[in-house]
This record gives sequence, structure tokens and C-alpha cells, in this order.
Amino acid sequence: MDLKTLQDTPPWDWPADAGKRFLKILADRRANASDRLIAADLAGDYTVINDELADSLIAIVRSPDEPEQLRATAAIALGPALEQAYTDEFDDPDDVPITETTFRNIQDSLREVYFNNTVPNEVRRRILEASVRAPESWHPDAIAAAYSSGDRDWMLTAVFSMRWVRGFGDQILEALKSADTEILCEAVQAAGNWELAAAWPDVVALVHDAGTPKPLLLAAIGAVGFIRPAEAGETLVDLADSDDEDIAEAAVEAISMAEATPDEDEEDDEEMDGDWVN
Repeated sequence: MDLKTLQDTPPWDWPADAGKRFLKILADRRANASDRLIAADLAGDYTVINDELADSLIAIVRSPDEPEQLRATAAIALGPALEQAYTDEFDDPDDVPITETTFRNIQDSLREVYFNNTVPNEVRRRILEASVRAPESWHPDAIAAAYSSGDRDWMLTAVFSMRWVRGFGDQILEALKSADTEILCEAVQAAGNWELAAAWPDVVALVHDAGTPKPLLLAAIGAVGFIRPAEAGETLVDLADSDDEDIAEAAVEAISMAEATPDEDEEDDEEMDGDWVN
């Protein structure tokens, strides 16, 4: 099975030696450039990522001799492993695909390369996008600087990063007014992640607008269930019957998740019951 076939194959159906193949290609600077790009992209998948692959990806990110696009791809590929490690906190090391030592090394290396201004902006942007999935103290200032830069690509990276780092409610609301569809899409997802109540009018307007581009509509559907779960059913009922399978599936999933979300009044009642002493 060649790399391009692996790209089109679900990771759980990859051969057992897929990770070793990625590692071999990444280490071989004489390998085809497109193969190395594919290998870097696929190497970050949870089914194969481990300390060896993570070290190989970091070595590429750090190397000024590697192609810019490969360095950027290697950086973003580390994001899922960082998020998994950050979320699980190594309570059960077997649940995390990389060791804590490797996790810390990735964080330290990404931070070091990010603050090297001789590194191409594309690489630095992807480093920020990957590293925020395990938030650190340097991220808020980096995101704020990227957002206020006035550069469209840096602003896109900043709004993407706001999905993982707290404290940017005002900027998310501002980005919801953007005419740039990509920035707007990232703002919608950030608003949903943080259950930003003030974003509701903008998000629901996108859901009801027949002209909303599909990727943006899917993001808005997901955000509805987080911002106002009690109103998700009523808001998304028509879309659940959409002829577009992706839209219908997204709406049904959002409604189901919203229905599983405890009502705030019920939570308050449960807390009062827990405090009751007979």
C-alpha cells in the first residue's frame, strides 16, 4: 500500500508497519518531497504517533535546512498528540501515545522555534496552531500579537488558536463580523467551544441564511448545540431533514448532544439536593 493509498484509507485500516514507513521516509532527505509531506501529515495520527515519530517531526521543525512546507506540516501534525497528552495529564500513561518527556520536549522545542524570528512565518503560524492544543503561559500574548498584527494569515491563526486558549471573548465576537469566510468559520467554532452567549445572534443567523457556505454552516450547526443547547432542537430541526447528508448528520448530532447536556436548572436542583441535610 503506497502513501497516496494510505491517505485515502481510514487510519484503523493501515498496515501494522505504517508508522515505521513514515519514520523511514521522514528521515530520508533524498526521498520524494511529496512523499515526505504526506508522511509528515499522516505521522501525527493517533494510531501511529509515538516518541520516535514525534522526535522525527520535531527534528524537521527545528531544521532550517528542511523545506518550509515540510516544517510547517510537521509542526501541525504534532497538535493531536499534544492535545491528548494535555487532556489526559498522564494519569494513565498507556492512554497517551507519547511519554511525558517527549511531550515536554515538543512544547519546549515549539516555543523556541516560534520565537526565532528568522523562521518562516508559515512555520511559526503552524507552530502556534499546534502548540495551543496544550496551552502554556506564552500563548495569550502570542495570540494577541498575531490578532492585532493586521496580517490576514496571522489573524486566521490567532482566531483558530482562540478555540483553545481562554480570555478572547471580545476578539471572537469581533471576528464573527469578519467578511473573511475562513476567519469567520474559526470564530464560530471558538464561540461554540467557549459557549459564548453573546455570539448567539451571529451564529443562529448563519444557520438560517440559505447562502451560508457549507463549511461555515457545519461549524454554526455545531456551535448552536453548545451555546444554547435548550434551543438546538427547534433551531436545527429543519436542517436535520436536509437533502445534504453531511448537513443532516451534523444537525442530528448537534441536537442529540444538546439533549444530553444537563439543564442548568436541573444542575442547580441537584446541587441543592446534595447540600440538603435531613
